Amino acid sequence: MLRKVRVEDSVGTVLAHDLTKIVPGEFKGRRFKKGHIIQPEDIPELLQMGKEHLYVLTLGPDEVHEDEAAIRLARAAAGDGDHGLKFSEPQEGKVNLIAARNGLLKVNLPALQQVNEGAEIVLATLHNNYPVTAGQVVAGTRLIPLLAPRAVIERVEAICRQAGGIVRIAPYRRLRVGLITTGSEVYKGRVKDAFGPVVRAKIASYGSEVEREEIVPDDAEAIRRAIAAMLTAGMEMVVLTGGMSVDPDDVTPEGIRRSGAEVVTYGAPVLPGAMFMLAYLGEVPVMGLPGCVMYYRATIFDLVLPRVLTGERLQRKDIAGLAAGGLCQGCPECRYPACSFGKG
Repeated sequence: MLRKVRVEDSVGTVLAHDLTKIVPGEFKGRRFKKGHIIQPEDIPELLQMGKEHLYVLTLGPDEVHEDEAAIRLARAAAGDGDHGLKFSEPQEGKVNLIAARNGLLKVNLPALQQVNEGAEIVLATLHNNYPVTAGQVVAGTRLIPLLAPRAVIERVEAICRQAGGIVRIAPYRRLRVGLITTGSEVYKGRVKDAFGPVVRAKIASYGSEVEREEIVPDDAEAIRRAIAAMLTAGMEMVVLTGGMSVDPDDVTPEGIRRSGAEVVTYGAPVLPGAMFMLAYLGEVPVMGLPGCVMYYRATIFDLVLPRVLTGERLQRKDIAGLAAGGLCQGCPECRYPACSFGKG
């Protein structure tokens, strides 16, 4: 309810408009913002500014102020448990959710949709499966009006509880990685391997390490034996480079199949990265990488690797879901992940 009150009687009320302070020759600007809750220490300043009356909103017993609402919404969106998030102080009714660690942003999209179907609430996030770093703002929430019925906030809190939270940062696991480079030309020393350094750098950027490497010729049986040796050595992920096309002498996919791995997909609706293979030997992910990974800044490998490193076991439908947004625009200066690539 909007009403006019004496400044001396305004403590605890909500300011309904901005107040400008003017000091001739020194300062002119907003001193108190709309939505500010008047505090006892504000009274002398308001009187000094020449204010004798204010237009204020009075909080009813069933109403929530925008700052309190934003805090409650942010905490509800994060849910309980280890969500990997911290929160900014409320500012003009907005609270940011900030990554407290490196990891992959996971967003419950149906619950996010349900929250934003209400007219009074806003919760905006980065894309689902967005790789983020500690300190990065990943979401923001606010109340649209200055005040809202308590029931509105409680409705959103209930949605978040039922969903187990809407936003979290999934941490990367530190895996022991085996790297198998295929290609008779590399095996025989005719060509220097340029693929391995790229793959090692990408894996290291997520906190894991290539602990074992082997170079094998274009021979399916040799590839099978190399994969088996990696598992015997305790590798927790196996990555194979080269030999992924449908040419007769490219036999890496056949070698992966011979290993007994369960193939999730050979081929992905992602460009660059169409000739990608993902398989599992028990719990160990096995990835066959096409040559584009060596030449392009962002490929299918960048979309799949962080999800695998969080412990997610991908299925065919997950790979198919990359189609919308799976076309890289080949920008002169790559800005991935701050672009549309992989963001369906």
